[in-house]
Amino acid sequence: MVGPSLTPTERDVASRRLKAGFVALVGISGALIATQAGGSLPIVTAGFVAGLALGVVLLWFLLRWWAEFLPSPRNDR
Repeated sequence: MVGPSLTPTERDVASRRLKAGFVALVGISGALIATQAGGSLPIVTAGFVAGLALGVVLLWFLLRWWAEFLPSPRNDR
């Protein structure tokens, strides 16, 4: 019989790392755009912080959207 390759604890850790990586990727993207536009260090830092904030908002939206497709008694699945 084939079972899951990850324990529930390992799945939780992997999920947290994936979420943190997604937020970091959006934050780094904001910093790179500011750098490419020729911004100074405070502007690049602001781009990074704004990107992190946007990443958190995007992650929240994606997780809420994804929950609609998961089985739950609320949506009769």
